[in-house]
Amino acid sequence: MSDVDEQLRQLSALRHPDPHALLGGRADRGGLFIRVMRPEATAVSAISVGGEQAELKPRPGLPGIFEGRLERGRPGEAYRLRVHYGNQTHELHDPYSFLPTLGEQDLHFLGEGRHHRLWERLGARPLIHQGIGGTAFAVWAPNAAGLSVVGDFNGWDGRLHPMRSLGSSGIWELFVPDVGEGARYKFEIRPQGSGPPFLKADPLATRTETPPLTASVVHELSHYKWSDQAWLSARPAAHSADRPLSIYEVHLPSWRKVPEEGNRSLTYREAAPLLADHLERHGFTHLELLPIAEHPFGGSWGYQVSAYFAPTARHGHPDDFRYLVDHLHQRGFGVLVDWVPGHFPRDAFALGRFDGTALYEHDDPRLGAHPDWGTLIFNFGRNEVRNFLIANALFWLDQYHLDGLRVDAVASMLYRDYSRREGEWVPNMYGGRENLEAISFLKELNATIAQRAPGTLMIAEESTAWPAVSRPTHEGGLGFSNKWNMGWMHDTLSYFERDPVFRKHHHHQLTFGLLYAFSERFVLPLSHDEVVHGKRSLLSKMPGDDWQRFANLRALYGWMWAHPGKKLLFMGGELGQWHEWNHEASLDWHLLESPRHGALAALVGKLNALLKSERALHTNDFDGRGFHWVQADAGDFNVYAFLRKADGARPVLCVANLSPMVREGYRVGVPQGGRWDVLLDTDQREWGGSGAGPGTTWAEGVAWDGQPASLQLRLPPLSVLWLTPG
Repeated sequence: MSDVDEQLRQLSALRHPDPHALLGGRADRGGLFIRVMRPEATAVSAISVGGEQAELKPRPGLPGIFEGRLERGRPGEAYRLRVHYGNQTHELHDPYSFLPTLGEQDLHFLGEGRHHRLWERLGARPLIHQGIGGTAFAVWAPNAAGLSVVGDFNGWDGRLHPMRSLGSSGIWELFVPDVGEGARYKFEIRPQGSGPPFLKADPLATRTETPPLTASVVHELSHYKWSDQAWLSARPAAHSADRPLSIYEVHLPSWRKVPEEGNRSLTYREAAPLLADHLERHGFTHLELLPIAEHPFGGSWGYQVSAYFAPTARHGHPDDFRYLVDHLHQRGFGVLVDWVPGHFPRDAFALGRFDGTALYEHDDPRLGAHPDWGTLIFNFGRNEVRNFLIANALFWLDQYHLDGLRVDAVASMLYRDYSRREGEWVPNMYGGRENLEAISFLKELNATIAQRAPGTLMIAEESTAWPAVSRPTHEGGLGFSNKWNMGWMHDTLSYFERDPVFRKHHHHQLTFGLLYAFSERFVLPLSHDEVVHGKRSLLSKMPGDDWQRFANLRALYGWMWAHPGKKLLFMGGELGQWHEWNHEASLDWHLLESPRHGALAALVGKLNALLKSERALHTNDFDGRGFHWVQADAGDFNVYAFLRKADGARPVLCVANLSPMVREGYRVGVPQGGRWDVLLDTDQREWGGSGAGPGTTWAEGVAWDGQPASLQLRLPPLSVLWLTPG
């Protein structure tokens, strides 16, 4: 048997690394020798650009291999093949007559993990190549013995489009002519050894089928025409530390349903104006969506991603998601999305053991698997994996004009012993618990985004006391722009859930957070995690009868919006949902017909309006000079008082009476005499309160609380007051 025959047998078994070395056309005696592999074909002929036809003959002993010559053919010409299958005939360009669509520089940067626009080289890219339209497929699978692209265009038959391996890069590539947008596809991978082939979705797919279907879909990224340049130009200033930031967190599938049509979720285009109206009505500055990248299991809320470069098809086409972002930008709202580099699901069609080996994850489950979530952990020490994730973050900011990413589960990335018992984790090279590779990755991620996408936000959900999370990398920090203040959230909710009779024993829960409030650039989150899995809704957490529950919740919001730090509220919190969040059901929009719920929603709008108009409430969120305790130790009265300040702006005094008693003539120190007006009273009748609070009051020249003057106030029950000099 000749060497060529042996290689062709390898090719027929789909275990040859370079099909182009055996197939396609090559110069031969002044013409063009052509070899094709078309299993099941009954006859094959080649047609030159000039119209010459040549019948290709079966190669003896090798079924499916056809060979022949075009006498006047020339190397590099786009000849066509006419393939007969019984009574059916197909005409196509030969994929094996095309040069690679990736160059040496691409392979070099890919190998080093420095190709920041990875989506422009890997995945499925519709393009014109050597004058012919088609799709270039490329995928990283360094340990595969053979790899084919399969899809609608070849009957899902891996024998028709085996791909070539590009040297030591681990990249497999094939240009398939005449394949365009909308074609469904996967990669058929043959592992080393004798294992059977298996199908994998494209890690770089920019579009997918609607779950539970799992195929990738060829998609052209360049069609959508944006109209948000004014927003993008103003964004860096809008995201500076001294500007208000109030985020409305949304799980799009359950925000609002369409009951007339089987209770389906809204499409991206349907949701766009409704979300914009809601944000405008309630004064939020930004929308934050739970993960929008494609995910197989809706019950994960998007936190187990299978297609990192594709918006979920549950709500429409990728360009429909672009429309949503564009529309919100034109209406003056930023868009953030939760991003999940901490783990990925084990689904057989996704990233896990992608080429038959632990490619994106670690082989050792002590490093590569999450015991809590049943998911896999990225190998952050591998160049190609870091490149994949950093390019993915840039992709969303670049291609979808997102204004930032909220990075999920950062704590799980920072510690090797996260949620593990002794003996279930592997120490780092120094014997410690820190995940040095993940730390390095996060720093590289944030430094890269700061350079390539300036003005965007990178917000960490980090639940430990890891230092300098939101300090720049050149100052030794992780480089995030902001960090969720999980300690504030836990302490604050714990305090407000208590019956007021016991609150004096836990007074410190609302003061302790100010000891570290300026150590990071904090966002104060009342997020989805606090209203699910039996934790109850925010309103249901509050103690007392129904009136007291509403009063406590209004006071919580008044306290939160006055407290240093940017704000985040999960959907339903503005409505006063009685039930905890159910990801399969719509919010209870009918509650707005109730005066108490409608008043609560209006209060949220008022809080956001004042947050924007009063510079003292947002300018120094991250600077201790903008905060001053007036009364931090009035635990016996359940009273707190502090000042928010900013240069050139009037101060705002926040006084909280978190007992159910009206306190008459309660004295509070202030920095100046004269008239003080009530900016906000959460007990006003307008918001559903008792109306027991003070009106305009005058400061006396009586020194108090270390201040030169003082107010005597009537403090309404379970309330927060904001006052400012008249």
